[in-house]
Amino acid sequence: MHAITIPEPGGPEALLWNEVPDPVPGEGEVLVEVAAGAVNRADILQRQGFYDPPPGASPYPGLECSGRIAALGTGVSGWAVGDEVCALLSGGGYAEKVAVPAGQLLPVPEGLDVRQAAALPEVVCTVWSNVFMIAHLRPGETLLVHGGASGIGTMAIQLAKAVGARVAVTAGSAEKLRRCAELGADILVNYREQDFVDEVKKATDGAGADVILDNMGAKYLDRNVRALAVNGRLAIIGMQGGVKGELNIGALLSKRAAISATSLRARPLEEKAAIVAAVREHVWPLVAGGHVRPVVDREFPMPDAAAAHRLVEDSGHVGKVLLVTPG
Repeated sequence: MHAITIPEPGGPEALLWNEVPDPVPGEGEVLVEVAAGAVNRADILQRQGFYDPPPGASPYPGLECSGRIAALGTGVSGWAVGDEVCALLSGGGYAEKVAVPAGQLLPVPEGLDVRQAAALPEVVCTVWSNVFMIAHLRPGETLLVHGGASGIGTMAIQLAKAVGARVAVTAGSAEKLRRCAELGADILVNYREQDFVDEVKKATDGAGADVILDNMGAKYLDRNVRALAVNGRLAIIGMQGGVKGELNIGALLSKRAAISATSLRARPLEEKAAIVAAVREHVWPLVAGGHVRPVVDREFPMPDAAAAHRLVEDSGHVGKVLLVTPG
């Protein structure tokens, strides 16, 4: 088969479409013939040499894919060769085939084609696990999403609205904010021109956000705490703004607030399987019913992954960017 390899870390040109050995599904795994993968910020970090795959994972980038089951490993039940699926991965989505633990598979939702489904697993599992399983967003509460036009952001807006929450977003252009509004965002903040703390406080009569989903890390830490409501929950899922920040414990205590920080990739298989099962139970009916949909900006042929990385690095997209296998 062919896969995107990274012989040496570097810029987008480091991504090379090479012939590599076919993966073999182990016990409890299935082999998926990939129709499409999706680009995530973690893939860019891996390409740059800053985010190695966990031990035992595929060395190729790609944290989600969609396709058809080509073979079953021993001990797998509930799936059959030919089933259309999408999958949460620890790596290997930028390839023509990938071996996946059966607990990380999801059926392609009703109403989506198999390629579109590649835009779902990583973002849905990230949003559901952080916003709902950890931060427990409730109907009537306010969620602040940084990077509202990203893949994570566009999914977070839809899921929060589906459960009856109010949504505030930050984005860097009027066009991106317009797209967020189309998805249901209520409070729109251009972070280049406005202070999100002031805008969220103003829109909530001084209360602040009950839950904040943050991809920035250190750069926004102090302001996120100031933007939280009493009993607020800050969920950190990224480090685009750095890894070390100063935390005002007094401010956190005064609000009886909580901070969580998670990543999906290195979690144990049983934790990933539990998240995937929760997504299938709670989110898949919303997708099938048309209440939640993947937002796909554009598709690139998988051998042209470098162009897709350039687009994502430049933040020139809204939603997800897909990589489609040849043929």
